[in-house]
Amino acid sequence: MMMDAIDQRLLTILETSGRASFAQIAETVGLSKTPCWNRVQALEDGGVITGYRAELDRSRVGLPLLAFVDVAIDLGRHQAFEEAIAQVPAVLECHTTAGPFDYVLRVALRDVEALDQLLRTELSRLPGVKTFSTRICLKTVFQARPLMAALGTQP
Repeated sequence: MMMDAIDQRLLTILETSGRASFAQIAETVGLSKTPCWNRVQALEDGGVITGYRAELDRSRVGLPLLAFVDVAIDLGRHQAFEEAIAQVPAVLECHTTAGPFDYVLRVALRDVEALDQLLRTELSRLPGVKTFSTRICLKTVFQARPLMAALGTQP
């Protein structure tokens, strides 16, 4: 989908201020409400905008421990692993990677004991898992940087 500067500005605003009204967004980008709404609808229909959600504080909902788990899988077991890992609630993200490991997982848990339980009783038993390595996050410097920031787009 081809996007112009106005579309990019709309996306920047929606990523950082998802609760802004169409009137506020339209004013910021220099459109009236209806054309603004039409553009956002086109971005949704085109699959550029895939959803809306609230960002939650992990610690305040009882999941202060953040860890990254690198996983190596037996050849030919990737599909079975991907189907199984998608069912593990503590896994927030799963990405395929190049290098010594096949996947990197981002997991959120209540404490180290819960991480140990996840690794010993769930992850180690998933299809094709050969080995894994875990890193515990000590401090989040920043997270969830808006994608439009990577393009240098300003509202």
